[in-house]
Amino acid sequence: MKAILNGVKVVEVAAWTYVPMAGAVLAEWGAEVIKIEHPEHGDPQRGLISSGLVPGGGSVNHMMEVPNRGKKSIGLDLSSPAGHDVLLKMAAQADVFLTNFLPAGRRKLGIDVEDIRAVNADIIYVRGSANGQRGPEAERGGYDLATFWARGGSADIGTPPGSDFPTMQPGPAYGDVLGGLTLAGGVAAALLHRDRTGEAMIVDNSLLAMGMWATGATLAGAGLFGLERLPFRSHETMPNPLVNYYRTKDGRYLLFNMLQYERFWPELVTAAGRPELADDPRFATGKAMAENRGACIEVLDDLFAERTFAEWKAVLADIRGVWAPVQRASEILEDPQATANGYLVDVEAPDGSSFRLVPSPLQFDETPPALTRAPDHGEHTDDILQGIGLTMDEILELKVQGAVL
Repeated sequence: MKAILNGVKVVEVAAWTYVPMAGAVLAEWGAEVIKIEHPEHGDPQRGLISSGLVPGGGSVNHMMEVPNRGKKSIGLDLSSPAGHDVLLKMAAQADVFLTNFLPAGRRKLGIDVEDIRAVNADIIYVRGSANGQRGPEAERGGYDLATFWARGGSADIGTPPGSDFPTMQPGPAYGDVLGGLTLAGGVAAALLHRDRTGEAMIVDNSLLAMGMWATGATLAGAGLFGLERLPFRSHETMPNPLVNYYRTKDGRYLLFNMLQYERFWPELVTAAGRPELADDPRFATGKAMAENRGACIEVLDDLFAERTFAEWKAVLADIRGVWAPVQRASEILEDPQATANGYLVDVEAPDGSSFRLVPSPLQFDETPPALTRAPDHGEHTDDILQGIGLTMDEILELKVQGAVL
């Protein structure tokens, strides 16, 4: 993929996944992204394996790789005068400053907008937060499970009535990766605006905003009609039997999303080997189906239970109506459509082995990005410091002081 952000330099003072994910996307698009990490412990995400919170082994920490691929890392103590001075020298040469530090932390470390703009009036200053920059909870942090998923409404909307507890977020970093991608898009727009007008902007996003964006259609309905959410439909009560899950003989599932019932019903049942159902008066029209949808769902339950998941995928491969196999993670990694489009990219690990990552979903000129691994803690400290004009003697003195790693 063309490095469309070639020549753009990003300084990232951020940890965990949400905001670092924005830096990873910018790196995929060709920017030079320098990740600032504390010289002793680095990004706390590095410690998730040793703490047992995520699986690990070998040379790959996948929860570091996902939001940090393609970056450079420098170990820098921002609380020390020498370390802070180094950061300002880096910011003076950068196009973008990216952070998820809370307002109090930014003030304490001297990395707020006015501090960075004092050395570079043209820098684009980017803040990713939990709750936004204003209001009574602007100083509170958060994670995607809490702020994006629970507070933003998805936990409630996605929970069946009668459940003892709300549904948990379906996987790690679910809202973080979406928020990071959105921030990266905002940076690209701000760079274009600066190029056209000369004005450097402040870019903000929050996990609360992302959670509300994800549930925006429901929120609009709540405001207009007082509906907390659409009426919950179980498998047995779906109004259109062709918008439903069905279980296969081997206990797997298929999802059908054929909104135009009369258009797709004959094709589906014919492909499934039951052409007589196309003319069954109970199901032949949308009106008849509405009166007999319970019976229709029962017929389809019995029909799809006759064959295995693999057999049904072969049978349904060429029909026009929209359907999808409910895939497991390991199956997605082998999905031929994902492979054909470059939606999985091999990355070389430090030991020479390879692993796969999902690149950012946008492609330019029909070319998937080439990914490189996340940096080791402080891997590029010397090169970065030399790049801003420090001599080796000055670098060694900073290391002796503990200001850099």
